[in-house]
Amino acid sequence: MSEPQGTSIGEAYLLEARSRLRYYRWLTERALEQVDDHAFFASLDDESNPIAVVVKHLAGNMLSRFSDFGRSDGEKPDRDRDAEFELYVDDTRVRLEMKLNQGWDLVESTVDGLTPDALTNTVFVRGQPLSVLEAVNRQLTHYAYHVGQIVYVARAACGPRWESLSIPRGHSASFNAKLGRGHAG
Repeated sequence: MSEPQGTSIGEAYLLEARSRLRYYRWLTERALEQVDDHAFFASLDDESNPIAVVVKHLAGNMLSRFSDFGRSDGEKPDRDRDAEFELYVDDTRVRLEMKLNQGWDLVESTVDGLTPDALTNTVFVRGQPLSVLEAVNRQLTHYAYHVGQIVYVARAACGPRWESLSIPRGHSASFNAKLGRGHAG
C-alpha cells in the first residue's frame, strides 16, 4: 500500500479498509443479482450452506459487531449466532437481503466515522480486548471469506449465464493491454 503524500499510515489504512468494504459489498450485490430464488436457498450438498444462510450470518455478524461500536462488546447478548445457520419460515430473500443491507450500511458508516487516532483504542469482542485496527481487520477478513463463498455458490448456480465480477478467464492479456501493461502474471 503506497501512502499518498501527506497521508498518515492510519489515514491510508482507513482509506483502504473503506475501499475494501465497499468492494466486498459490490461483489455481494452483483453475485446476488445473478441468482434466482431457487439458487439463493439451494445448497451445493448436505454440508454446504446456501447463499441465504451466508447472507443471514453476515448480517447477524455485522449488526452485532458494529452496533454501538466501541461502547459495548461486539458480541451482543441478543445475538443468536447458531440460529444464523438455520433457515426459518420468515427468512425470506427480501428480508435477508434487507438485513444484509442494514449490516453493510452500519459497517460502512461506522468505519467511515473512524479517525486514525481511534485505531489504537480498545474494543471488546466476546470479552477479548482488541485494538480498533485489529477488530476492523478481523471483520475485513471474515467478510472476504463469506463474500467469496457467496460468489462461488452463485457462480456454480449460474453456470454459463454467469457474468464475471473480475477479469474473465482467458482475458488477462487484453485487460492488461487496456491498462498499458505487459504480460499478465
